[in-house]
Amino acid sequence: MARPNPKEREKESEFIEKLVTIRRVAKVVKGGRRFSFSAVVVVGDGKGRVGYATGKAREVPDAVTKATQAAKRNLMRIPLKEGRTLHHDVNGRAGAGRVILRAAPAGTGIIAGGPMRAVFEVLGIHDVVSKSQGTNNPLNMVRATLDALSRMSSPRQIAAKRSKKVSEILGRREEAGEVANA
Repeated sequence: MARPNPKEREKESEFIEKLVTIRRVAKVVKGGRRFSFSAVVVVGDGKGRVGYATGKAREVPDAVTKATQAAKRNLMRIPLKEGRTLHHDVNGRAGAGRVILRAAPAGTGIIAGGPMRAVFEVLGIHDVVSKSQGTNNPLNMVRATLDALSRMSSPRQIAAKRSKKVSEILGRREEAGEVANA
């Protein structure tokens, strides 16, 4: 078996991998049941990129390896505010699962349930408040969380869409705050 070259090993080590759940699934055949394992894995670089995938195999390590490789192929970039929290509050849906993600001030930490916490940790978010409603199915919670995160937009993206400057977008929010305080 050939050894991976140092560049490939270095590239793989830049990712944080979290195993969300493992399920034993059964296929009924003529002689009885055939068992295999399904794994859900979340992968991120801790700097705003995240991906998830499922893998299925007869053995647990094989299922985890398949899921990890697939997750690395399905990475998406999420804009983060100051590299630690969300730009704005956002909702997401997947199946019967609904999630609410809220930006939080520095020092709050990650207030989230298991599957959502895994997503935030690999993404590099340090301060967020979240609530999941509907289902507690780990796969749907991960999908709903990533759906919400995919709806996230930074002030730079909004300014580009509106053909304005970032200072114009952010300046209006500050002016509104001053008027409310007066």
